[in-house]
Amino acid sequence: MSLPSYTGPVGRVWFYSVRGFALLVLLFLVLPIIVITPLSFNVEPYFSFTSGMLHLDPEAFSLRWYRELLEDPLWILSFKNSLLIATCSTVIATALGTVAALGLSRSNLPFKRLLMGTLISPMIVPVIISSAGMYFFYSTLGIAQSHLGIILAHAVLGTPFVIITVTATLVGYDHSLTRAAASLGASSTYTFFRVTFPIIRPGIISGALFALVTSFDEAVVVLFLGGVEQRTIPRQMWSGMREQISPTILAAATLLILGSVLLLVAIEFLRRRSLRMRGIRE
Repeated sequence: MSLPSYTGPVGRVWFYSVRGFALLVLLFLVLPIIVITPLSFNVEPYFSFTSGMLHLDPEAFSLRWYRELLEDPLWILSFKNSLLIATCSTVIATALGTVAALGLSRSNLPFKRLLMGTLISPMIVPVIISSAGMYFFYSTLGIAQSHLGIILAHAVLGTPFVIITVTATLVGYDHSLTRAAASLGASSTYTFFRVTFPIIRPGIISGALFALVTSFDEAVVVLFLGGVEQRTIPRQMWSGMREQISPTILAAATLLILGSVLLLVAIEFLRRRSLRMRGIRE
């Protein structure tokens, strides 16, 4: 974005000051994450840059910690558990969040704001409070130390993201399409899958990706509800930091960063596609 020709000195100073401050904030947020990536290739078992790495010596870099990551049974179990729990919780959260968003999009729904606030409350309430409540509740049901308990807990945390994204997609939805389908004899199920779903699909997929990331990133719930067999990647990283510090943690973090970047790119692609479908140009 270039400045207009009529911009004065004050406007130019303000323009470059705001962008410089935004750049500093970006570096403050991103630099700690970027540092992890080269450290994960360190041949030495240290959490710091060696002289060989600073001089770009090829012998100072290695895939040693990635190999250990793939050979360690605990890390393999953690990856399997995280994938299973994240997939199942995402499916549940996506289904519940989509249905809730469709209901909240109705203008004649009573207590709409109260329901909306209640449904997105897991985003507002501190996770440790939610985890403690879930632990006591699931303990009475006998599913506290099981995959099912963690899946349900992660579904609760991921549902608000689906509700928000699908609700935002439904803002520009033309409800006359639904009424037209009903007037032609289409059932509610047929109307949803043939009319509503294709339009709100980008919002549903975006919400599902947010729920997936939330499940992969969650550690507090697993600490409360998980046992030895329910160890996930964040739980394994937490245990590694407290029990046995190893650059293997950095290798796992790098893989998670790569996965997060790919998901963010996918979400941005879906957002732009949704805007194009609604006739909005950026």
